Amino acid sequence: MSETLPGSADIEPDDLKAARVPVPPQAIAPALAQPRSKRSGRSNFELYSWIFMRVSGIVLVFLVLGHLLIMNILDGGVQRINFAFVAGRWSSPFWQVWDLLQLWLAMLHGTNGLRTVINDYAEKPRTRFWLQTILYVAAVFTVVLGTLVIFTFDPSIG
Repeated sequence: MSETLPGSADIEPDDLKAARVPVPPQAIAPALAQPRSKRSGRSNFELYSWIFMRVSGIVLVFLVLGHLLIMNILDGGVQRINFAFVAGRWSSPFWQVWDLLQLWLAMLHGTNGLRTVINDYAEKPRTRFWLQTILYVAAVFTVVLGTLVIFTFDPSIG
């Protein structure tokens, strides 16, 4: 004996199929996070930052590989590097510019990469602000100090 629900005598079997209710797209796709900052105007900073990372990375590959080749293979290895070696090397403007380019590009490249990581992973604006402030202060300090050392190096004190 089949049980019937009260008042279900006039319902056809086709009416018992699952109702087709449209599902809103928000229920299917995960919600996207709102932008962390409102864009008041159109800025291409991120585009230029992206291009800088690619160009500086390519230039750094040549600078660093050239540095390693010259210092470790052609110039007799790391056991030869001492104060007199650095003094002789930095007496040439070519090597000063080479080392300065390495310093500046490596610091700017690394700072830009860490800025991107901070923007991606620091959720609170206050945390992001302080992490970026520490990053920028450290980068400026390192670049300024390194530049001073390269250009004010005095070989006569050794």
